[in-house]
Amino acid sequence: MDFALTQEQQMMRDAARAMVATEIDPVLDAHDPNSPLPKAAMLKIYAALAKLGITAPRIPEKDGGGGLRMLDYGLVFEQLPPMVAISLMAHECTIARIWAETTAENRERFLPDLIAGRKICCTATTEPDVGSDPRSVKTRVVKDGGGLAITGRKMWITNVTICDVMNVSCAEGTDARGLSKLRRVVVERDKTPFETREIPTLGLRQGHLGEATLDGARVPADNALGNLGDAARMLTLTWNGNRPLVGLAATNLAQRALDKAREYAGIRTQFGKRIGGHQLIQKNLADIEMAVMTSRLICYHALDAMDRGERANGPSAMAKRYATAACEQAVSMAMHIHGAMGISTELGLEQIYRDVRMLPIPDGTNEILALIQGREITGQEAFRT
Repeated sequence: MDFALTQEQQMMRDAARAMVATEIDPVLDAHDPNSPLPKAAMLKIYAALAKLGITAPRIPEKDGGGGLRMLDYGLVFEQLPPMVAISLMAHECTIARIWAETTAENRERFLPDLIAGRKICCTATTEPDVGSDPRSVKTRVVKDGGGLAITGRKMWITNVTICDVMNVSCAEGTDARGLSKLRRVVVERDKTPFETREIPTLGLRQGHLGEATLDGARVPADNALGNLGDAARMLTLTWNGNRPLVGLAATNLAQRALDKAREYAGIRTQFGKRIGGHQLIQKNLADIEMAVMTSRLICYHALDAMDRGERANGPSAMAKRYATAACEQAVSMAMHIHGAMGISTELGLEQIYRDVRMLPIPDGTNEILALIQGREITGQEAFRT
């Protein structure tokens, strides 16, 4: 077991950091931090992500993707501003789902513009009363002449208000247990318009989280992906990769909070000396650093397990659950070290705290993840009999 990064991994990480500094941060800084970025700004960011080769990291190089190991993708992903990282994750895992479930002709039709960052995509699964249980979706897809028609309402969709392509989880009948038979269908916005709206949120406010309404939206029959019932399996496979990636987005924020707290402890004075010389400040800094390091390592471990072909349901759930909770607490401790400055908008820690608080929710709440981990430990299903 080698914990040191290879030279190639260091180069990938450093290239990502340089790209963020020169091509992404200036775009973010040029816009209101509390409002969703214009689509034109997001396309500039996606052009930079495409140049780095991470718009389709899970797809083989021969098919136009990055062909990255999940661990290597995680090393790069951790360097991205979390708003950008979460948007990218929605985009690239949608690409991976389309690539895995459609024909060669449809790959050629859908994927080149998405991989190049000329178009943006998303996946729509959650509904107003359906969250962690995708087999209960009520959005319906039915045959309509020579095509398909989709009716339903989807919520909490990253990228939906700026997307060009949406991959929709639909129900096409039910099985013997009364659960929905899932079918994924690609909806191209320029050919099948649908209504969207932004949902204001606590954090990650430059991002795009919203809902979509489809009312008999007609699409070609070959826009349906995979075989009937395969969608749930594909959701699990992508979720297993996404969860430690979300944990690494939290790690990014906690690292930024640690850097700010370390710097402040070296310049702020109280009781006649710099506060970094006080025992409790040192203890808090040590606890923050420990949270950052353990979060990073547990997420790397889950991604590496996927690369080795192991069953990753448990490690993936554990990584996201631990990292998001530990990093939220770490950012809170960093705010305490700063005292009153910690709650000022000037310093930016309050924005980091709002952003990190968003991350326990996507790709499985921490309560659901605890049950997934418990199922892997006991071999017993906690969700259904």
